[in-house]
Amino acid sequence: MHVVERKSMSKYRKEVKESLDDKFLRKSLDKFFTDYRANRERIFTDFDEKGVIDKIAISKDAAMSRLEELYLQFKEEAEKRGVTVHRADTAEDANAIVADIAKKNNVKRIAKSKSMTTEETQLNTYLIDRGYDVIETDLGEWIIQLRGEGPSHMVMPAIHLSRDQIAKDFTKETGIEQDNDIQRLVKVARARLRKEFIAADMGISGANVAVAENGSIATLTNEGNARLVTTLPKIHVAFTGLDKLIPTLEEALTSMLILPRNATAQLLTSYVSWICGATNSEITEDKKRQVHIIFVDNGRSKVALDPVFSEVMRCVRCGACANVCPVYRLVGGHKMGYIYIGAVGLILTYLYHGHDNAKILAQNCINCEACRTVCAAGIDLPKLIREVRLRLVKEYGSSVDRKLMKMVMGDRKMFHRLLKFASYAQLPITAGTKFQRHLPLMLFPSHNFRALPAIASKSFRDQWSKVKPKVSAKPKANIAIFAGCAQDFMYPEQLIAALKIFESKGVNVSFPEDQGCCALPLEMVGERETVKSVARRNMDSFVDGNYDAIVTLCASCGSFLKNVYQEIFHDEPEYAEKATNFSSKIQDFSSFMRNTLGITADDFNKSDEKVTYHAACHECRGLEVTEEPRELISFVADYVPAAEEDTCCGFGGTYSVKFADISGSIVNRKLDNFEATGATRLVMDCPGCVIQLKGGAKKRKMTMNVGHIAELLAENMK
Repeated sequence: MHVVERKSMSKYRKEVKESLDDKFLRKSLDKFFTDYRANRERIFTDFDEKGVIDKIAISKDAAMSRLEELYLQFKEEAEKRGVTVHRADTAEDANAIVADIAKKNNVKRIAKSKSMTTEETQLNTYLIDRGYDVIETDLGEWIIQLRGEGPSHMVMPAIHLSRDQIAKDFTKETGIEQDNDIQRLVKVARARLRKEFIAADMGISGANVAVAENGSIATLTNEGNARLVTTLPKIHVAFTGLDKLIPTLEEALTSMLILPRNATAQLLTSYVSWICGATNSEITEDKKRQVHIIFVDNGRSKVALDPVFSEVMRCVRCGACANVCPVYRLVGGHKMGYIYIGAVGLILTYLYHGHDNAKILAQNCINCEACRTVCAAGIDLPKLIREVRLRLVKEYGSSVDRKLMKMVMGDRKMFHRLLKFASYAQLPITAGTKFQRHLPLMLFPSHNFRALPAIASKSFRDQWSKVKPKVSAKPKANIAIFAGCAQDFMYPEQLIAALKIFESKGVNVSFPEDQGCCALPLEMVGERETVKSVARRNMDSFVDGNYDAIVTLCASCGSFLKNVYQEIFHDEPEYAEKATNFSSKIQDFSSFMRNTLGITADDFNKSDEKVTYHAACHECRGLEVTEEPRELISFVADYVPAAEEDTCCGFGGTYSVKFADISGSIVNRKLDNFEATGATRLVMDCPGCVIQLKGGAKKRKMTMNVGHIAELLAENMK
């Protein structure tokens, strides 16, 4: 199998562009993405998804804290039942154990069933280089083996290939012209592989779980090949990671309630095979089948002790994090992984396959948090990807652009002075409009998918003294506004619209002017120390106010302030409590309107304007706010739902600069969906998304009015 090492961002962008230009890949993954979401929602209906996932998380965390104990228990129980148990410290050691077993038993031919752990260690390459005939018997794995490729998905390894490509590969393999009829191709594969099961001297499988209390392993598959591989040859070698150890059968069965649902939207896979001990064999002299179980460490025992990364040891390899990833949807697994695919793949590449190989890949995460919401084991994947970036910065240092970024954004006064200067300097390219109309695209050719917003001629903070609401003697609430960079300096009209509503409802509003950027952009590039410096200043600027709430009209800021500030200060006594108190007061605009102020339809004049909605990632997933914005829209207009409202718009802050081709493809799909509604207006609760969608609509010359939900509400107040 050929593995691509990525050390250059420019080379990686070219690879990404190749995937974006692959029409079949785009069509195939598009259909899979939409079908999976619908099927997953169906299969989890009336199922306690959160309750079972929480059980799995608790069980796996407890197991990893007892890893050595569970390994020794498993070894004792399995060996009582005639199994030989091995432990390999490294990938090389694991491969060598298999080769040694093969050599001692005069093995020539080896049949394999699907195993991501053997992909991790590059077992096939190792054995083939030593003269063994190794053949994959899972259909998808066999197809990619013929092509010399690795899997593009952890569950569906050949999802990137068309029937025409497969027909050509089968023609080459069989020497007979094959057509592209799927059923015919399956029959060709079945006939070709059947003899391999019979001829194999050794069968190699993976294991989905390894149960310590009885020394058993289980495989969950949808093809019968795994059962043949584990029962027909005289030797069976099970190859699995230490992370698959679990104390009891009951806990193993609990994980099986989630795994097939999450992986393929099935209640249960076609085959669930339990192997508990060595069985008799009629083809060996001693009438015994050899069974070997190899536990691969390859860094796992170290990861299990890591206070942050230990969480990733819960992973059940269901592949769901790729299934919902907007980046995977566009570029596929070969461009979004090294060996392991998807969000978890970005993390495992760093842990198992070298920090060099993770440096580029770790940047290709848009931080939409979709992966976190579907993880079968409750892993906070976005947090771990941020941790990878943080540790890479500590190891390799900051790049020149990041040094400049943290220097500017880490100094509030400098940052604001630069933005103010930019509002004047931009005049030649804005021509007095709200867009940078004459941006020299020869400098930024891939950014032509959207019009960029102009810096406001007067920031919100510079207008505060004039737009500040009148103080109410009997206020309904005392709040502070957290403005965020985009609304303070690009879209102050969004904040001013909110102030109009707050004043009409008797809300006293403060604006602490020492506040600055929330620091999310700095966190996304791994500059944690500067993040903490900015966060301390922000918290200190609000600390003296007796506020009922700190309201933000930016979902990205809100999610970061509410969720991450507590996380990064949990071990700092001086700021831990301050961060908890600060975060507890953060409210997004829509929730504050509906849940705190109790706004209803009676507060507005309802128009017949058709309005559609984009659910910002950090609104619907980061803050878990879903119904409130839609209710507010329905109070004032004819709300028209759009397809995939809650999928990412492609902005991701600096992501849209690094990966402009991906960002542009995502936003254009979103705009297609909004255009299909026939709505004349599109609103959202995040200015970052406004930058992306308003700019994209402008570039496409759409007549749709794009803006913040606060503007819509302010226009229709009674």
